[in-house]
Amino acid sequence: MAKGRDRFMLGAATAAHQVEGNNRNSDCWAMEQMAHSAFVEPSLDAVDHYNRYQEDIDYLAGAGLNAYRFSIEWARIEPEKGKYDETEVRHYRDVLNYCRKKGIEPMVTMHHFSSPRWLMKEGGWEAESTAEAFADYCAYVSEKLGDLMLYVCTINEANMGFQLSAMMQAIMKQMEANLQIGMNLPSRESAEEERKETETVFGTDRINPFLSPRTEEGDRIIMRAHEKARDAMKRLCPHLKIGITMSLFDVQTAAGGEAAAEKEWADEFGRYVPYIRKDDFFGLQNYTRKVIGREGTLPAPAGAELTQMDYEFYPKSLGNVVRRVYAELGIPIVITENGVATEDDARRIVFVGEALECVKECLEEGIPVEGYFYWSLLDNFEWQKGFGKQFGLIAVDRKTQKRYPKESLGYMGRLREQMKL
Repeated sequence: MAKGRDRFMLGAATAAHQVEGNNRNSDCWAMEQMAHSAFVEPSLDAVDHYNRYQEDIDYLAGAGLNAYRFSIEWARIEPEKGKYDETEVRHYRDVLNYCRKKGIEPMVTMHHFSSPRWLMKEGGWEAESTAEAFADYCAYVSEKLGDLMLYVCTINEANMGFQLSAMMQAIMKQMEANLQIGMNLPSRESAEEERKETETVFGTDRINPFLSPRTEEGDRIIMRAHEKARDAMKRLCPHLKIGITMSLFDVQTAAGGEAAAEKEWADEFGRYVPYIRKDDFFGLQNYTRKVIGREGTLPAPAGAELTQMDYEFYPKSLGNVVRRVYAELGIPIVITENGVATEDDARRIVFVGEALECVKECLEEGIPVEGYFYWSLLDNFEWQKGFGKQFGLIAVDRKTQKRYPKESLGYMGRLREQMKL
């Protein structure tokens, strides 16, 4: 039985598909290889964390950090529907055991964006059957590995599909405007070629991966999948602390944007509260703020520092979001992701320092924040954007897979001592 945690968790996070490499049974792997891929490059070996996890955990522990959030890859555990791979179960047991050996508290995420390829033929994340299939997978993992787990996130950024839908609506409006002024748009022939390739790869001409715009019903299916998985795992392993994670902006208001800002927050967070009140904690993920005025979301202020993701460099957003979430939800919070994409590690150090100062202030106010996980432990595969974004506390030469810990890794460990976290 996993022992109860008695200290603040301070560490870093990864996602299986972004770091492990050769996740050949996943939908993302398949989409990366397609001729009409939205990915700028394939993941391939990624940063080979699958084989080098001990080295990476050693760096984490050696820096003085005490927690590691990582995901178990559904496509490895269940490469075919209803068929489980015991070899892969043993791999993740080894990872969990190694964390425990090194004094690292593991936080496990059951789904971090990538899904088994077979799930797409079943309807993906718009099919009601997915909720049950996900719960079955989570129950299986809990039965096999629950003795080594304590904190579990069911689904990473469950609200991402709804956020993508809003972005897509904005893009469609722009496309309509482009059409009116005669700009070139994708041809019907190109769209037909994509449809045929999708059918060849997935056995269906329309797929619904997790990272795609979601319908209202698809959004509810995500949350039902969470509830079913949480309840199934709890029945098998009552000791588990189970929550979900969501991507949240610090929604701020400029003159005339009051009503729109309230709607933005309700869409981003409030709509999900009924599904998560029974959770043991809430996984909060924040990277920047969003300022909404009379005409909608405002650009970053003139002269503001932007990250490689084109986010405003604004670490103080974290404290604002923690306070707002706790006021509305009232359960413990774990900051499951917070970080910055930059090639300048000195700026990463500033970001981490200011963000953790916000966390300390929230703790002093009595808000039960139980942990902070920087995103990410390693420079890794940033989904459709490829390997060019540098979030990591550790750099990787992908030709040799050699690791180069950055100063920010040690800085985080020293902050843990200085702040007495």
